[in-house]
Amino acid sequence: MDLIASHAIEGGSTDVHLDRVIREDALALSAQLTALRAKLFPPRSAKTLRRFSSGEAAGLIGVTDAYLRQISLAGQGPEPEVRPGGRRSYSLAQVNALRGFLSASDRRSYSPRRARGEPLQTLAVTNFKGGSGKTTTAAHLAQYFALRGYRTLAIDLDPQSSLSALFGLQPETDLEENATLYAALRYDGHRRLLREVIRPTYFDGLDLVPANLELQEFEHDTPRMLAQRDRGAGEAFFARLREVLGGVADGYDIVVIDCPPQLGFLTLGALCAATGVIVTVHPQMLDVASMGQFLFMTSDLLEVVRNAGGRLDYHFLRYLITRYEPQDGPQAQVVGFLRTLFGERVLTNPMLKSTAVSDAGLTKQTLYEIGRHGGGSRGSYGRAIEALDAVNAEIERLVRRAWGRPA
Repeated sequence: MDLIASHAIEGGSTDVHLDRVIREDALALSAQLTALRAKLFPPRSAKTLRRFSSGEAAGLIGVTDAYLRQISLAGQGPEPEVRPGGRRSYSLAQVNALRGFLSASDRRSYSPRRARGEPLQTLAVTNFKGGSGKTTTAAHLAQYFALRGYRTLAIDLDPQSSLSALFGLQPETDLEENATLYAALRYDGHRRLLREVIRPTYFDGLDLVPANLELQEFEHDTPRMLAQRDRGAGEAFFARLREVLGGVADGYDIVVIDCPPQLGFLTLGALCAATGVIVTVHPQMLDVASMGQFLFMTSDLLEVVRNAGGRLDYHFLRYLITRYEPQDGPQAQVVGFLRTLFGERVLTNPMLKSTAVSDAGLTKQTLYEIGRHGGGSRGSYGRAIEALDAVNAEIERLVRRAWGRPA
């Protein structure tokens, strides 16, 4: 019999110190998660990225495997790890080094980094409703861009910090005070530069601004500042994220923001900083109805921002169908309904519901991390990674179009 039930019987009342029970549960869960991380990612209890086969590396760069083999045999470029049987593999840092080497030797660019005059692309991944695949989408999108050589910054804007956890952090133990985006947004004297809270990840070229519960303080502070009419603070809250990103813009090509599943001040700040918005949609009518309310509220708030002199600079808005089951008739009807309503604003490619994604999540990994030999059904993984690459490539084309580049 649990503590709450026993108190109710013995004392004839349910007046239990519920805060203590919840605190004990939180501590127990945190300890187990720490132990699980130590088991999954020995010896340093930290995530590392797998190596990429020569074929995978060639595909990421845009050359043939034979060409990479020729370079390796000639002793040029970074030296791959050679396994028994002659199999060659590269780290992601070596893949990026190969991009630089080939760009210098072939007199053509193998790097997709933005050129002078091309604006930083900030992509807000958002939805009003939890469970739509928002964090999974943001994580895979950020990793996709990093794998292809873009300098990428991922920002976890959700106090629940799911994106941070997926990148191997345990917020309650790994983050000191004032180490999230809140540090760069806050209104008092403890404000820090954004670059001071950016962390490198185990993905070469992908950095992270982690989250924890202190982000919620921004939701509490902003109304107080607005009530005090503190000009330059509360009244311009919607511009703060755009401003702090400007301080690190020279170091990145793409920023991917995982927004909270609610339309608060944090989400509104992300929407005002964004150049592109991805709204994840689970194809069920209840989820679509919830999205409708989200769109009404977002439209009203952005109109207020615009009337207040806020600058909104969007290159695209797209709806991404997530957790899609092609054999599910009702889901197919919902998708058809959305395409009829919104046309090209619904991405052509949906993200399939797949056991491969769930299996990877058991070890706090993504499809890009586990690779084809990471366990589970090879067929399931193949279908999932094909759908995922198609979604992310479609978003990449939108980014390139915003820069005025060919698709």
